[in-house]
Amino acid sequence: MQESPYLEGNGFLMEKLQHLPFLGSVSEKYIKDILRFSKIRKFDDGEIITKEKSYDSWVYILFSGAVKIEKNGKEIARLDEIGNTFGELAAIDGKMRSASVEAIGPTVCLAIDTSFMNETAEPLEQALFVSVLYKLFAEVMAQRLRSTNDELIRVRSELEMLKGYKS
Repeated sequence: MQESPYLEGNGFLMEKLQHLPFLGSVSEKYIKDILRFSKIRKFDDGEIITKEKSYDSWVYILFSGAVKIEKNGKEIARLDEIGNTFGELAAIDGKMRSASVEAIGPTVCLAIDTSFMNETAEPLEQALFVSVLYKLFAEVMAQRLRSTNDELIRVRSELEMLKGYKS
């Protein structure tokens, strides 16, 4: 992995970040705050970005490339669209990673260090900023839950058909 320093003051990323689905609704002020705690990370093909059952506080936004997500050694998803996000569950609950994420080909991500969320000096500003991040995380999780529900219905229908049941 290659990693940049923290991106505070790197306004060149502002426009790119404002066009990402994950950050599109966030004000410029909060994007600047996010950049203060972010780095650009570059990964080689096959490199593990996060490891299942490990602990860390990074959330990733895909800038280029693709990743596969594996749980218990089985691939459960692939992310290949600019702006796809992963790692938010561990940031929310502080528990170990629920899956591993591996780079497919050269991959570049914005890595956001969420360990800072409890360290901002001004309490009101901290609360506002954390609420913005949590809203973003909730939107990502809601979309994933909808997709999972659709997949569950599809799999149950296939199972019923295989067993010869009728709904």
